[in-house]
Amino acid sequence: MAVGALPRERPPRSITGTARVFIDFVPGMHMDIGVLTVALAGESQEDAFAYLEEQGVGAVELGCGGFVGDDHLPPETYLDDEDAQAELLELLDDHGLYISGLSTHNNPLHPDEETASEADAELRDAIRLASQLDVPVVNGFSGLPAGGPDDSVPNWITAPWPPEHSEALDYQWEVAVEYWADLAAFADDHGVDVGLEMHPNMLIYEPRGLLRLREETNERIGANYDPSHLIWQGIDITDSIRLLGETDAIHHFHAKDTRVYDANAREKGILDTAPYTDETDRSWLFRSIGYGHGEEFWKDVVSTLRMVGFDGALSIEHEDSLTSATEGLEKAIDVLERAVFETTPGDAYWA
Repeated sequence: MAVGALPRERPPRSITGTARVFIDFVPGMHMDIGVLTVALAGESQEDAFAYLEEQGVGAVELGCGGFVGDDHLPPETYLDDEDAQAELLELLDDHGLYISGLSTHNNPLHPDEETASEADAELRDAIRLASQLDVPVVNGFSGLPAGGPDDSVPNWITAPWPPEHSEALDYQWEVAVEYWADLAAFADDHGVDVGLEMHPNMLIYEPRGLLRLREETNERIGANYDPSHLIWQGIDITDSIRLLGETDAIHHFHAKDTRVYDANAREKGILDTAPYTDETDRSWLFRSIGYGHGEEFWKDVVSTLRMVGFDGALSIEHEDSLTSATEGLEKAIDVLERAVFETTPGDAYWA
């Protein structure tokens, strides 16, 4: 095991019914607070890691391509270079950090062949790099095809009628399963999980779709569970954590909040195309932890993750347009520090 990496051990569990999950905890099981360092892209590796160490963070998630960029982990610098990798891991270790996951968010199912090929190459390079760094998971998007073989623009289908939309969705699933079956096998060959972020304008945007793709491919495909994209859809967060947890389908977790602004939502619903920076007109906004939902909500999330045996980091993703990156991160850390458990469960002497 490389310095700076953390072994990922999942406890056995037995499940009764669809709503209650029981697990046998293992010694050392805990969740660390982590940060997706994209919010600190203007800082050097050294400065970003030093800052996070000062904030008491335990893990980092590093972008290495796609929409999240590669400021702190350019693949051309680290892939297949043992010396560069050793320097990175030593720097992380010096600051008491490990890598919870790598991220490359793009659209490998894009109808434009050049765009899709670039996204696929980034994803495969990230999987290879994760394997070399002993990082357990690469996070990204499922991607979104066009509505048919002759179309040129990705098409997000949100209703089954008129019937051509159902036909388009069938076509999209054929494209997705063919691609992801091959990619999942590639990930398995490298011993790396793929965490798909359920996201609007992607084929996989909710838990049942994720489970369908997992069933059609292999168990390397799972969730980079980000509640912020599910909250505005009306999906219950703890119920969906339990649903995915039943099959050990949560590979990584993004700590990110959303606030629905009912005054706007009542007038135009929640499928909102207003710019994220037009805050007063949005039906919902990404918010810093604690500004979309209170501390009780996050304690419930942490407790449910523990129930289903998740033992990874809570990786904070800052995308709150109402505050700076550092203030958003620090307020999120403050809430999560009171929510996470620092010890493993003791014997249930009362049971």
